[in-house]
Amino acid sequence: MLGFHYCFLILCFCVSLQLVYSGHEPYVMRISCGARHDVHTAPTKTLWHKDFAYTGGIPTNGTNPSYIAPRLTTLRYFPFSEGPENCYNIKRVPHGHYSIRIFFGVVAEPSFDNEPLFDVSVEGTLVYTLPSGWSNHDDERAFVEALIFLDDGTASLCFHSTGHGDPAILAIEILQVDDRSYYFGPDFGKGTIMRTVKRLSCGVNDSMFGVDYGANHWGGDRFWGSIETFGRNSDRPISTENSIKSTSKAPNFYPGSIYQTALLSTDNEPELTYTMDVDPNKKYSVWLHFAEIDPSVTFAGQRVMDISINGDTVFPNVDIVKMVGGVNSALVLNTTVPVSGRTLAIALHPTKGTHAIISAIEIFEVIIAESKTFLDEVRGLQSLKNALGLPLRLGWNGDPCVPQQHPWSGAYCQFDKISNKWVIDGIDLDNQGLRGFLPNEISRLRHLQSINLSGNSIHGPIPIALGMVNSLEKLDLSYNFFNGSIPESLGQLTSLRTLNLNGNSLSGRIPAALGGRLLHRASFNFTDNAGLCGIPGLPTCGTHLTVGAKIGIGLGACVAVLLIATCITCWWKRRQNILRTQRIAARDAPYAKSRTSFNRDVQMARSYSHEHTRTAAENGPPLLS
Repeated sequence: MLGFHYCFLILCFCVSLQLVYSGHEPYVMRISCGARHDVHTAPTKTLWHKDFAYTGGIPTNGTNPSYIAPRLTTLRYFPFSEGPENCYNIKRVPHGHYSIRIFFGVVAEPSFDNEPLFDVSVEGTLVYTLPSGWSNHDDERAFVEALIFLDDGTASLCFHSTGHGDPAILAIEILQVDDRSYYFGPDFGKGTIMRTVKRLSCGVNDSMFGVDYGANHWGGDRFWGSIETFGRNSDRPISTENSIKSTSKAPNFYPGSIYQTALLSTDNEPELTYTMDVDPNKKYSVWLHFAEIDPSVTFAGQRVMDISINGDTVFPNVDIVKMVGGVNSALVLNTTVPVSGRTLAIALHPTKGTHAIISAIEIFEVIIAESKTFLDEVRGLQSLKNALGLPLRLGWNGDPCVPQQHPWSGAYCQFDKISNKWVIDGIDLDNQGLRGFLPNEISRLRHLQSINLSGNSIHGPIPIALGMVNSLEKLDLSYNFFNGSIPESLGQLTSLRTLNLNGNSLSGRIPAALGGRLLHRASFNFTDNAGLCGIPGLPTCGTHLTVGAKIGIGLGACVAVLLIATCITCWWKRRQNILRTQRIAARDAPYAKSRTSFNRDVQMARSYSHEHTRTAAENGPPLLS
């Protein structure tokens, strides 16, 4: 009963796994660079999306340099005047493992003078440098392909000018593959990128993409180059019509057709050897494909081979039939080897039987992914780029610090071992004709040690947030148009040793914390700012007031004038009342005078009558004669 349950769980797991791959289609994005409308290419009617709002550059008609490239008629090129770095930034890419393929093109017929030679980076890691003469070879040099994990919702594909022609991109493919595809050992994962160096189907005449093989979509529509012989009459092609077992399955989903053909060594040259040129001092992952399709071999032990790479045996005693359990069944062997020279040679030496056999070869360069720059600091630089209106010639696209061969012009990087990321420790953009302002977002660059923006036309105040960059040792903002006062926050920069603010329109008192540091071997220059005061060599702040003081005095004067005007108004109204009263009194004066005289006469008459009566009484009655 327990065994039944165990088998049932295994069956359910297999069914659910099959449902995942059958019910959920992988993410696919194909862009026809320079196209203004969606395009479908024959014979499979493959959809290529129009090129809109991904990048800068110039769309134009293009020349397809290879039959391998998709049949598209437009491209996008990036003249050096638009900057040395240009990127396609593709958003809303689901988390996962992807095969990214970039096809190259030329604006006109190629020649030595106009063939574009440039570097290509994916997610900040340099993956390919176009070799001279690539456009004259009708093979897989027409594109670069890499396997990479994308986990931040975007894909950044950048093209870096090297001074020879303008980068020109014909098309871009982003194809999701199984998360475990091409697993090669403990180093596999998000810290590595695998660039396709060679992928060959042996014993065939024509190169084909996975779609032409009818391959599973989770295989990433790989391109299989053809090779009819390794040369020197050492082999011959063979093929079979029989179906091949154990091919299109997770995680790699190889098409069965690549195992239906093979190269078989001859009696004259029993050993098969494939040799190719590679870049030295790099690591390569080698995948070898086999299927026993030779009718003369029907059981184990009839063909046994030792397989070596650059002389070292990596797979001894390979018996295909024994290892897979029969004929017409796929076998895949993988190993990763460091190569110090410029040649990678794969040799198959038969130890039993007289011939060696091989169906297909895949070779990848294993690239250690570059650590990116702190995202917050990237955003700080992007804000600075926008605020200062940086000219296109400076670039400032992609990641500021990686690839290390192509950092942003004027931005200096330092690797932080603690966080395993790059940080910005210097900005040098003096005499670049910048005309914008300095944004508060510069405080995001918390590892800055030096800022030089002298000799531009930057205006506005010095941002208070600049005082948050505690690591700053040198700040040169001289000969610009900065105005306002020097923020007190600059006094918090205890590591600051050089401060050049001369040649601006600053005003007010020098912050005390800055002035006090002049005695400690600091080099500060505040000259040619008519409104600054407060340290030796500048006007005293009694005659040259700060902007705040001037505003205070102005407000006080306004209040005083208002009070005086109020007092004058009150005095004037009181005076007018007095004058109006006097005018009324003057108008009524004759009547008042007449009445006063009459009263006086009455009073005098009364007084006289009274006096006469009193005298008569005193003298007695009159005498009679």
